[in-house]
Amino acid sequence: MNLPDTHLHRRDFLGVVTTSAAAAMVGLAGCNSAPGRWASSLVERNPVKLFEISLAEWSLHRSLQGGQMTNMDFPRVTRDVYGIGAVEYVNSFFKAKARDQKYLTQLDQQCKDHDIESLLIMCDGEGRLGDPDAKARAQAVHNHHRWVDAASFLGCHSIRVNAASAGSYEEQMKLAADGLMMLTEYGASQGLNVIVENHGGLSSNGAWLAGVMKTVNHPRCGTLPDFGNFNLGGGKSYDRYKGVAELMPFAKAVSAKSHAFDKDGNETNTDYQKMMKIVLDAKYHGYVGIEFEGGGSEQDGILATKRLLEKVRDEFAAS
Repeated sequence: MNLPDTHLHRRDFLGVVTTSAAAAMVGLAGCNSAPGRWASSLVERNPVKLFEISLAEWSLHRSLQGGQMTNMDFPRVTRDVYGIGAVEYVNSFFKAKARDQKYLTQLDQQCKDHDIESLLIMCDGEGRLGDPDAKARAQAVHNHHRWVDAASFLGCHSIRVNAASAGSYEEQMKLAADGLMMLTEYGASQGLNVIVENHGGLSSNGAWLAGVMKTVNHPRCGTLPDFGNFNLGGGKSYDRYKGVAELMPFAKAVSAKSHAFDKDGNETNTDYQKMMKIVLDAKYHGYVGIEFEGGGSEQDGILATKRLLEKVRDEFAAS
């Protein structure tokens, strides 16, 4: 059974206690799994709100790479600057700390101090999970184990991985599924999901990645549909709305990519109303993560994305 990722912050706890059991059960229907420290606490679920908003750390990559902030600052900045209560880490910003229990304990305490939920770790640079060489593929799987361990320690529900491979369409599907299955079995042993983002190459082909999910056929293996990552290479792109629709049946997280906004606050590359209808029609009511990649002020871009998601949410709630 899939459970929703939506929940209330601790300050809302008493309000939820008064919600009827029947309403709570309505909120559970058809939603995605969210294992972690808070997964089994039904009283922390919000059966009314259509989706919650989280912040992907890549939105602040220029500030992090430039030394204006560190990964340890991320929970505090997310709460104090953006008023958001959940984070999605990127492993490159604490690459040497995956097995540093003291560091992870401090990071977890930062989350507790600022009332932040750790949702997932986006993992890059750990090898190709669909590598045609069996030894290299197994090594890539092993390289990801430390991030499963770190995610489990932080109370995340998932790690996000890539499904990079080589060969024909069918060969890459088989190889990616093999590596994902091995890693998913390790993640499942700790109650974690392994989720794949459309992130270039064949993974940006929605039909291909959906086929990989069907091949793996494991409840702990899913997708993280990104609104904008549909560049197939060679000047070709995949229809983003079609791709997200194909990936949503397997989604355990969603990435709201943004770059620029018009005078009315709408994202210029993605019709958020159209895209979020696809998300909600798939019965997804979990977190939607802001991932701003545009130029100019990161803060302005993140806040503009948040306002747009809130606007769309209010419109759907009123309809």
